[in-house]
This record gives sequence, C-alpha cells and structure tokens, in this order.
Amino acid sequence: MKQLKIMLFAIFLFLAMGGCAPTNPDKMNTVVLTVSAASSLQNVLEELAVEFQKKHSYIDIQYNFGASGALVKQIEQGAPADVIISASTEQFNKLNMAGLIQEGTTLISNELVLITGNNGSVSLQKIEDLKSNRVEKISIGAPSIVPAGSYAKQALEHLDLWTELESKFVYAKDVRQVLTYVESGNVQAGFVYHTDAIGSDKVKIISTINEEILDSISYPIGIVNHAGSPTEAKKFYEFLQSEEIKDIWVKYGFTY
Repeated sequence: MKQLKIMLFAIFLFLAMGGCAPTNPDKMNTVVLTVSAASSLQNVLEELAVEFQKKHSYIDIQYNFGASGALVKQIEQGAPADVIISASTEQFNKLNMAGLIQEGTTLISNELVLITGNNGSVSLQKIEDLKSNRVEKISIGAPSIVPAGSYAKQALEHLDLWTELESKFVYAKDVRQVLTYVESGNVQAGFVYHTDAIGSDKVKIISTINEEILDSISYPIGIVNHAGSPTEAKKFYEFLQSEEIKDIWVKYGFTY
C-alpha cells in the first residue's frame, strides 16, 4: 500500500511539473494573422508566407490584397488587420496621422513602367507614342485609390501629356487589373509596376519612368494599432525586413 501511494504521488508530481513546462509555439492553437497588402505584392508575399510558416507553423497568414487607398479606408473604418503594406507613403501616412499605426518603416521600392501586349496591333517605342490616333485605350489605376495610377498621372502631367491623353484612359481598381487589361488586349497600353511587368510573359516594357519626374515609389509597412495578434504581427513585420529573405524580394524585381 505504501509503495502504491508513493507511485501515485510520483505520477501526480510528474503531471504537475509537465503542466508548468514551457509551451512549444508550434503546438499552440493556430493564430490567424491578417495582412492587408498592395496588389502588386501578391506573388512575392505568397512565397514569403511559405518561408515564414516554416519557422512559425502555428501562424496562418491571411492576405487581403487590394489598392492601397482602399485598404487604408478599410482600416480607418475598423476592418480587421494586423499588418499593412502599402504601395504609397502618402496613403500610409493617413493611418499614421490618425494614430492607427503603432510601428512602421519603409520596406522596399519599385519602378513604374509603360507596357503593351506582346501581340499588340500598335507599335510603341516611347511614352510620346501614346498620342497616336492608333492608340485608343490606355489603362491606369484610378489615381484616387491606386498608387500606380497616381504615379502615372504625376508623370504624364510632368510631360504635359495628361490632358491630351485623358479621353483614352480606362481606369482600373488596382494595378493587377491594369495588367490583365493589357494582357487580354482590351487596351493597347498601360502603366504598371516593373515587378508586375516582369512577372508576365504576355507583355513587354516600352519605357521605365524616370525617377527625376516621379516621386520615389516606396512601400511602407506597419503594425496596425488594433491588431488582434500583435505578437505574431511583430514576428512577421521583422521577418519581412530580415536579410534571410532579401533574395526573394530581389527575385521578384523589388529593390530591398
């Protein structure tokens, strides 16, 4: 009987100590991390999520891709988001000024390019060729919400082409839609990011917009103040800035 009591006590002690053991994060319940990101980041971020989850398998990355202006409005209205990556410093600063970002920094940069379809019926050599009567439709993102569209407008105004070309514009909800319009032949040309253009085998780059006539295209990243999972948001925020994944950013055409 005495031996039985000792054995039961030992088992109880073992179980009690096991309950105090450190928790293995990989065995925790899944944490869903909501990341709102510019549409132009879709391909690279999907690959980066796979890399991140190799080390943090309990964190499930859920992306919300869209135009930066639309994403900002969603967060302003209280939509769930842990991290935001914008293609516009101006849009990102709206959240900063409203006190909705607890930590932020510049992550990467990009370039704006003019593209046309590989099988297009119109031959374009430079931006000025858009004035040709043969060019009937040019797609750009809606400047009020799509940073790529805002950058395109800035460049065309600098070149005194905006007013002359305005009747030809087909506005898109985001830069990915611009790319789709050009790929499908629905428009003869469009303004997208360099990273979008090199990711498609259906378009070719006509011209890269000179930085001298365009604001620097930077992508700020921030942790949202009302983040539901701030600890995990911090892990992902730091991961995207780490040297270990620099080559992935570069592979997709971003400057890191």
